[in-house]
Amino acid sequence: MYQENVCEKSFCKKETEEKCNKQIMEMGQIDLSENAYGYRIHLLNIIGEIEGHQCMGPMVKTTKYEHVLPELASVEEDQSIDGLLVLLNTVGGDVEAGLAISEMIASLSVPVVTLLLGGGHSIGVPLSVSGDYSFIVPTATMIVHPIRMNGTVLGVKQNYEYIDRMQERIISFTCAHSQISEKDLKALMFNTKELTKDVGSVLVGEEAVKKGIIKEIGGIHEAFCCLYTLINEKKNSSI
Repeated sequence: MYQENVCEKSFCKKETEEKCNKQIMEMGQIDLSENAYGYRIHLLNIIGEIEGHQCMGPMVKTTKYEHVLPELASVEEDQSIDGLLVLLNTVGGDVEAGLAISEMIASLSVPVVTLLLGGGHSIGVPLSVSGDYSFIVPTATMIVHPIRMNGTVLGVKQNYEYIDRMQERIISFTCAHSQISEKDLKALMFNTKELTKDVGSVLVGEEAVKKGIIKEIGGIHEAFCCLYTLINEKKNSSI
């Protein structure tokens, strides 16, 4: 009987490990629960280019919004999940898809902490501030710039108005979920003195914190500690 129980536990452990490995390989996600509190933390990676309505090439590393949105819905509905940690290293991508993911993250009822690693460029800016608390590692960069249009663009008044309204949506979301003012964010976006042949600003680590976009400098340890604190506060407030 004892040997059967050992074999059964060993099989379950192996099955769990295989499931976790499959999650990481296919979706860049995993559930973590081996922590001091026993909390179940869902880990979400947002990396490469945010893929929207058009498919990127096979050699391009992407985050597909049709994968992320159902995953976030699952996090919201799964009562066993206590918090979400979002790891970001993105060059930006589809604006509407990125904004949709940002809004989805911001609307979750579970505590969310974001950690910017490497880069959080373009639409990666609102994604980086979409959680309850945000961190950036010292060497990570953010490129803040206006919306860029690729391909053939019809130069009519209505098209420019649409782009302008889309820009305002990004500005509004970013300011609502960070400490930067609309005036300061627009100044960074439309800066003509920093990027060669382009408009915008590059912020490295501490600069993003000083500007009020990101809350704090920190790495994975600080991000987990903050998430545990937010979960504890939520659980204590519900008692």
